[in-house]
Amino acid sequence: IHNMTRKPSFLPELFIIVVLAFVPLFVRLPYRVNIFLSWEGAYRMSQGQLPFRDFGIPLGGMYWVIPAIFFKLFGPALITLVKAQVLINILSGLSFLSILVSLGVPRGIRVGSVLLFCLSYSFFNFWPWYNHTVIVYELMGLACLLRGILPDGEGPRGRVRWGWLVAGALFTCCSFLTKQDGGGVAFLLCCVLLAADGWLSRDWRPIGVFIGSFAVIFMLMVLPFLGHGFGYWFNHGQAPHSSRVSPFDIAAEFFGSSQWIKFYLFLIILLAVMRYRNMRALRADRRGALLLVLVVGMLGEAAVLQVTSYTPPDNNIFFHSFAIPGIFTFLAALAAGVLAGRRIVIVLAAGVMLWWSGVWWKYTQRLTGPLLPKASTISPTGENVVNRDTYMLDPDSARRPRDIPTEEWVECGLPAFRRVTMPAPTADGIHRLMGMELVRSGAGNLRVLNMSELTPLAREIPYRLERNPGLPLWYHLGVGMFNRQADSFSVRIREHYYDLVLFEYIPNLNNFYPFRIRDSLHCHYSQVDSFPAPRRGLETNGVIEVFVRNLPK
Repeated sequence: IHNMTRKPSFLPELFIIVVLAFVPLFVRLPYRVNIFLSWEGAYRMSQGQLPFRDFGIPLGGMYWVIPAIFFKLFGPALITLVKAQVLINILSGLSFLSILVSLGVPRGIRVGSVLLFCLSYSFFNFWPWYNHTVIVYELMGLACLLRGILPDGEGPRGRVRWGWLVAGALFTCCSFLTKQDGGGVAFLLCCVLLAADGWLSRDWRPIGVFIGSFAVIFMLMVLPFLGHGFGYWFNHGQAPHSSRVSPFDIAAEFFGSSQWIKFYLFLIILLAVMRYRNMRALRADRRGALLLVLVVGMLGEAAVLQVTSYTPPDNNIFFHSFAIPGIFTFLAALAAGVLAGRRIVIVLAAGVMLWWSGVWWKYTQRLTGPLLPKASTISPTGENVVNRDTYMLDPDSARRPRDIPTEEWVECGLPAFRRVTMPAPTADGIHRLMGMELVRSGAGNLRVLNMSELTPLAREIPYRLERNPGLPLWYHLGVGMFNRQADSFSVRIREHYYDLVLFEYIPNLNNFYPFRIRDSLHCHYSQVDSFPAPRRGLETNGVIEVFVRNLPK
């Protein structure tokens, strides 16, 4: 984008983007909660299966495209997902940088903003996840769109300009076909930006090209799947789906909390009022006006996504990376010469590192341990020690299972799980499973229902993945599957269709794996083993139960 590699002035930003993206490849990573969905979708697509045609899912298939390509290139292992995420993080960083360049953000502010974006949004995303991928496609679309509407004399002309707009429509469509809420807001934000630019430039052709291109691309990508239940899976709000778009919930979350979003919104509007005394001044600063629209739009998007995509709780944290350059760019215009030169780069970089120290500190605290020893909870004399770690007593702790720290996790030794750690009891349970006579003698022909987070076992056992548009890839009842699918599984279990069933029981999560399926299994199958799921935190710990068909009496 922008031929940035040919311009020395972009080298600091490129260095930050690339180096932070590659860090995860040099460390062992603990098993990530919910990574099962990324692995199985990518694995199925790398084997030639397609969403809606071969499996059902209330998402779009674009989520798995990049990981599936990496599976084909590097093999279907969990570490391959990390490699795919390296590329995704680089693409997101380059897109963010391109957006800042297009909008004329000064270089010093730009460097600090890129560092902020990478630390606060990309660095801790080691694994592909749909709530992140949907925003990455959006950023790619925005980067292309802004290249197509640069001021005359500074940007591309003619066919190249329209090509950028078509590319923007393509990536925005990819965003929508990754996840509906984020992709839908991305489309609206692009339209608002183009409408604002049309008002500023009095040229309304770009918005027509963008919307027309989006419609054509969307139909070309969706038409092949209309006969395979696309409408059933993809249209939330239609029975039996339940809509997450609640104006009341969005308003309640915004006015009841959202302190950072409201603070940024107040500050950016205050600075805009100070800078633009009238509409004529606003219209004369095309890039500044578009930056204002983009920042306000991103804050609005973050306010919506924190309700519609409520897990993980920080999936909307990208808004910091847009608010900060917007605020400082307006401050720079109001205080010309003050926020310029190398000083602003150093101060902003140091401030960002301090502000987001929680991201990098947990990876460096092992190195600082000898210099900053942790307070001991055991006294050399044997007397009682009371400090911030021991001043509270939990009388129920003895009756609860111990949460094994990730520092004590181990690798299980199977290729699909290479360089990914898990609790030792989980690894032991996997080895017991692999040693079962049923698994050793029936590998390749087993009918397996794997309702657990250990989806890479499809490669290790191996077993055939079912192809059925009526069966879900994701088993969360009311989110990834619905009553129709739960009833189908109950019938299959009652008829002893499966040879082996793995069911993950998580009592504190509402039907993350349907409780009714577990009840059916206890009625019609025999439980032969159980072991802890690879999860952190006692609140959402789970147990993977192993079931086989009841032997005839």
